[in-house]
Amino acid sequence: MTMLPIVQTDVQPLSESSLTGRVVLITGALGGLGRATALACAKAGATVVLAGRKVRPLEALYDELEALGAARPAIYPIDLEGASPDDYANMAEAIRLQCGHLDGIVHAAVLFDGLRPLDQFKPNDWMRIQHVAVNAPFLLTQACLPLLRQRDDAAVVFVAEDPQRIGKAFWGSYGVAKAALAAFASILHEETENGSVRTHALLPPPMRTALRRMAYFGEDTLVRETPDRAAEALVWLLGPDAVALRGRTLDIRSTD
Repeated sequence: MTMLPIVQTDVQPLSESSLTGRVVLITGALGGLGRATALACAKAGATVVLAGRKVRPLEALYDELEALGAARPAIYPIDLEGASPDDYANMAEAIRLQCGHLDGIVHAAVLFDGLRPLDQFKPNDWMRIQHVAVNAPFLLTQACLPLLRQRDDAAVVFVAEDPQRIGKAFWGSYGVAKAALAAFASILHEETENGSVRTHALLPPPMRTALRRMAYFGEDTLVRETPDRAAEALVWLLGPDAVALRGRTLDIRSTD
């Protein structure tokens, strides 16, 4: 499986100015990791663009970020399952008009509906997962690359999965999609490595999220850590201190 080389390194403590002046777009902002990342980015001084399907929960998260006293966030409702290339082009233009520039993307959106054998997958379910996990990151990144390239330093960060786990039985469309996403991140890095846009990936530890509960329904997820540490690692990858990890997958797992 092609993926960005994996490294383990200490993530430096974040400051309230780590991302000051930067605009960061987060997909899946209402998920466990996406929400934690939005809060961490705001605390680090970024202007956060919240992308998700449900307007009212996005508005509630918007209010929460504003209450932190951080830079005023933005909301962009979008359904990654059905969005077209024109929708992503409109999104990039809206970010340009409202925020002026774009410095980073965190691809935190996922679609996972449980483990099952391949012969039990409905074709539409298979394609929905592929679209959200592979096609949407491609279309969004492609639409936003012109904005990112206008900055002296910009970052596109993907959330990876352990290839040894998701390549096994019953991971189905999600496993295939994550493998494809890893290949996409590797290709993106090679095509942008001489410019201002950096590509990174993060291998998070097992976390207390809805996806984890669905995949391991017999597990007591309360023993797993919250997404906060992974969110802080994503913030660090977005910032200038992570330039040396360009084209790398940061592994912050301990034991799995």
